[in-house]
Amino acid sequence: MTPFTALVLAGSRGEPDALSAYADVSHKGLIQLGGQTLLERVIRALDAAGASHIGVSTSDGGVITALGSLKTKTHLEALPASTSPSLSVGQGARALGLPVLVTTVDHALLQPEWVQQFLADIPAGADVAALLAPEAAVRAAAPDTIRSYMKFRDGRYSGCNLFYLRNERALRVIDLWRQVEAHRKQPWKIAAMLGPGMLVGYLLGRLTLDEAVRRLGRKAGVEAAAVRTPYGLAAVDVDKPADLDLVRRLVEA
Repeated sequence: MTPFTALVLAGSRGEPDALSAYADVSHKGLIQLGGQTLLERVIRALDAAGASHIGVSTSDGGVITALGSLKTKTHLEALPASTSPSLSVGQGARALGLPVLVTTVDHALLQPEWVQQFLADIPAGADVAALLAPEAAVRAAAPDTIRSYMKFRDGRYSGCNLFYLRNERALRVIDLWRQVEAHRKQPWKIAAMLGPGMLVGYLLGRLTLDEAVRRLGRKAGVEAAAVRTPYGLAAVDVDKPADLDLVRRLVEA
């Protein structure tokens, strides 16, 4: 395995978190699942995948304390979170150094092989890459899950909360990412940001996934790539109580 650096986003969007309240914890990273917190599950998966340095972006005291108690062969570090995920990525990437793999603390089912395959499949010329799962793979792995899908000419895909920033050029995506965050549940608005041609192409289903990602990258001045995964569960994160109930059933099974 080739060692890599990873950044785990464990910040807050500054709004009441229904999931934390549902699980009766101060932060969703502290939710227990299968005898481990979500934080520990993500850290253990990255550690087993070959991470040599993991930074956790958070401002929650409980998460920082829990991180300090974990014993791994990987160097762990708490980093201050910013006001949004995109800004936390930029701040964390500069602190840790590039290249860096980025994921989230609510990636409760994360597996080492998903990470290893993603890293192996990133095109050599890509400054930025994102992992996505085809709808069929997601529905086959978790029929009960409710995901947001982006529709393209070659199918519908769901994001998997795994990203790769290879170099300084990759940080140009931060400003675009901030705009995408605001419309993350409305793909047509993301397409509209790129102009009428992109919007029409998306609405009419004329664009393939690769074409859309390349255009997004060019708008930011980078070479961007979409990496497809056969692992449907890679698209299942824990955003809301129903997600937590689902992953608990999957882990218990």
